[in-house]
Amino acid sequence: MYKNTKISLVIPCYNEEAGIDKILKRTPSLFDEVIVVDNASTDRTSEVARRLGAKVVFERQKGYGQAYVAGFKVASADIIVTMDGDNSYSIEETPKLINYLINNKLDFISGCRFPLQQKQAMSLLNRLGNYILTVFFDILTFRKIRDSQSGMWVLKREILKEMRLKSRGMAFSEEIKMEVILNRHIKFAEIPINYSERLGRVKLKKWKDGLINILFLFKKRIEIFLR
Repeated sequence: MYKNTKISLVIPCYNEEAGIDKILKRTPSLFDEVIVVDNASTDRTSEVARRLGAKVVFERQKGYGQAYVAGFKVASADIIVTMDGDNSYSIEETPKLINYLINNKLDFISGCRFPLQQKQAMSLLNRLGNYILTVFFDILTFRKIRDSQSGMWVLKREILKEMRLKSRGMAFSEEIKMEVILNRHIKFAEIPINYSERLGRVKLKKWKDGLINILFLFKKRIEIFLR
């Protein structure tokens, strides 16, 4: 319990035993529950997570969004914090983001990685891809944000019932932000965060996933417009 508020940490993982080990060993005590979603890993991700006190949820159907849907179903706290399991996001920054959400009476915060404090943390090609996807996102939503791909969020669990989340892949990160930004009842902010070089193998298929994301965003925007 933190400031009379229960807080859950949800981390989707696919073969992230090295990253999840680093994260959970540094997790602040303010979390009431830590949920690691093992998305069909073939390494020791679930074993490491359990040993370090996390609740492990198994989701055999692969997909970034699929893992989050499974984690959100289990999360029981008032506020949910998310991050990737590759140790690229700083767990030490979570108190800052939670305080900002509570003190400013917001519903959803997205961490913004840009400008990068550690240039080596992201390749030039990945930075270019993030920029292109974010430009498309901004055009479709008529809202200027700097990092549509960020996977570090702080949100009130109650707002999830107002969303129609359909993506089960990498586009989930943009979809949830689009649902938030285009809902006038949800208060949103983007806050700068640190970003480090990931641990473990990269799973992203840059060009294929990028194209899928762009096509999904167009369909999603039309769907929201027609509601």
